[in-house]
Amino acid sequence: MMHKIAMRRKALVSSSMNLLQRSRNLSQLAQKQTSFSENDVQLPNLPPFDYSPPPYTGPSAADILRKRKANLSPSMFHFYKNPLNIVDGKKQYLFDENGRRYLDAFGGIATVSCGHCHPDVVKAIVTQTNKIQHSTILYLNSAIADFAEALASKLPGDLNVVFFTNSGTEANELALMIARLYTGCQDIVSLRNSYHGNAAGTMAATAQSCWKFNVVQNSVHHAMNPDPYRGVFGSDGEKYAKDLQDLIAFGTSGQIGGFICESIQGVGGIVELAPGYLPAAYNVVKQAGGLFIADEVQAGFARTGSHFWGFESHGVVPDIVTMAKGIGNGFPLGAVVTTPEIAEVLTRRNYFNTFGGNPVGTAAGHAVLKVIEKDNLQQNAHIVGSHLKERLNALKDKYEIIGDVRGKGLMLGVELVKDRQLKTPAKEETLHVMDQMKDLGVLIGKGGFYGNVFRVTPPLCFSQADADFLVDAMDYTLSKM
Repeated sequence: MMHKIAMRRKALVSSSMNLLQRSRNLSQLAQKQTSFSENDVQLPNLPPFDYSPPPYTGPSAADILRKRKANLSPSMFHFYKNPLNIVDGKKQYLFDENGRRYLDAFGGIATVSCGHCHPDVVKAIVTQTNKIQHSTILYLNSAIADFAEALASKLPGDLNVVFFTNSGTEANELALMIARLYTGCQDIVSLRNSYHGNAAGTMAATAQSCWKFNVVQNSVHHAMNPDPYRGVFGSDGEKYAKDLQDLIAFGTSGQIGGFICESIQGVGGIVELAPGYLPAAYNVVKQAGGLFIADEVQAGFARTGSHFWGFESHGVVPDIVTMAKGIGNGFPLGAVVTTPEIAEVLTRRNYFNTFGGNPVGTAAGHAVLKVIEKDNLQQNAHIVGSHLKERLNALKDKYEIIGDVRGKGLMLGVELVKDRQLKTPAKEETLHVMDQMKDLGVLIGKGGFYGNVFRVTPPLCFSQADADFLVDAMDYTLSKM
């Protein structure tokens, strides 16, 4: 009897020892897992930068927001729950009222191509402003002629006649008018999910991308969007071109005035056109007697890296090219370039633009062209953009929430989805990641019909270290969700 009791005690002690050891093992494993989780994605740090802005003494963000709500249009919106008061900028960086530095991964598409406050562009603007700020079209000035000559030299074929405007909207409105005058046909075709501006004609052509607004015009028609990710025909560009052909055949008189298209859709969510679409669409448009208008407002000026203009990568030469935003590096400037034959139609309508081509604006634009060449910004967009896209694709392999990575050069899109199979837009998650990345020091844009696409469009001086910091910040934020 005593022997059996002793044996039970020994078994209980042994069992307790085993349980204790297992508990210790589990505890050690948990500590290792916790340590691994904490160290797997490190908190990223901004790359070093040798510039500090002067102390800011102006109104606070709260004061500006109060005045904005009281006196500016309620249609104006801002990014982030707590909007930033940006008071200084240098190259690819921006600074808020407290002197904090942010990596600008979006401002390139908004206006800046060469980088904020590039000294060569600033000098050109100041020098011209000190001479004469504005002279009407009735007098001669070398600034407009010199820039027109330089700009025409960057375009293929007979595209060498330039009309200057003050914005992309004005440029596209003028292009649509030229197409209608030249062909004698009022019908215009654009793509669904496109964005071409915010005046009456361009809003009609804008279709669906810009939230829910567009102005309905009977003479504007919207073809199926050749979207490789969400489009009904996937990456089959020929099928989308057939839809364009059917739209013209059955939705119009069979003839059109023009077809306007972005080479990469910007506001629509950095959507690349399906392979083979643009050459096929070009042939369809020509057969219908229309002019092909290439909207290069966002994709132009070396942004795609491989080419200076986005349409060049598709192997087509447009009849009309429109441009703005990066053309002036922040200065309000736009342009329409076409052939001498097509340009002649405007002599029938006495067209003029009071401020388009003013000496200060064209001096800024000419300086931008020189900086792009001098600083090899097209090559930089290709090299850094390729590296950035590769790293973003690696992030896609890591996180299911990233449904697609697309674009070229320094015009890239990252689409977030709740379900990869259903492609359910992750709109709330996109806003959350944007806010968190801002807190880490990265300013990034968003777009797309559902507002779930990050628009990565930095100034063309973006470095590889900047690209790595951006991806690391996104990686860190996604790891904490």
